[in-house]
Amino acid sequence: MHFSNILTVTLLSIALVACSGIEIESSDAEPFAAGHYHYYRWRTGPLPPGIVSNDPIYAIDPVVRREVDSTLSSKGYMLDPARAQFTVDYRFGPGLLQGETSDLASNISHLPSVTPNRQVDQASVDNAIALGGVKETNNLVLQFNDSTTNLAVWQVTVSKIVENANRSETLEIDKTLSKYIARALESLPPAVRSQSP
Repeated sequence: MHFSNILTVTLLSIALVACSGIEIESSDAEPFAAGHYHYYRWRTGPLPPGIVSNDPIYAIDPVVRREVDSTLSSKGYMLDPARAQFTVDYRFGPGLLQGETSDLASNISHLPSVTPNRQVDQASVDNAIALGGVKETNNLVLQFNDSTTNLAVWQVTVSKIVENANRSETLEIDKTLSKYIARALESLPPAVRSQSP
């Protein structure tokens, strides 16, 4: 496997490999619901296929577009650039969280406690150092803007702590990304019925 493919797959596994550690944070859906939207378009066109690049965005772009289109369609929204009432855009990138504990740190308690007559064992101390502190995350932000005003009317962020940057799960990417995008769009209200054919 080429180095660029390995790097792409590694970066794509963004937290798409396991459900634990996924954080989904969305804005209030009221401004979006108030728009009574039905038709949408993508704010930017798809990236050209067949590009060989170390940037994972070239691999993730078609998956994100396919899954967002599928989920929006299931909610009654129609992809129609000519009649679009709102636009869809996304950003993908790494981030860092300070003071986060890995899900793998099962022997670290977050609750203050006193254990009489017991010394802290060195393995717990080592794990606390190795598995705590700054953690790398991968983040996907979906943003919907009103087509007329260009103002953001809804946004959702999907973040995941990267537990093992060396693990590649190519077969899991589509399945897990589909699940996370569906979860991210759960709070979005269904489309209003179209007034015109």
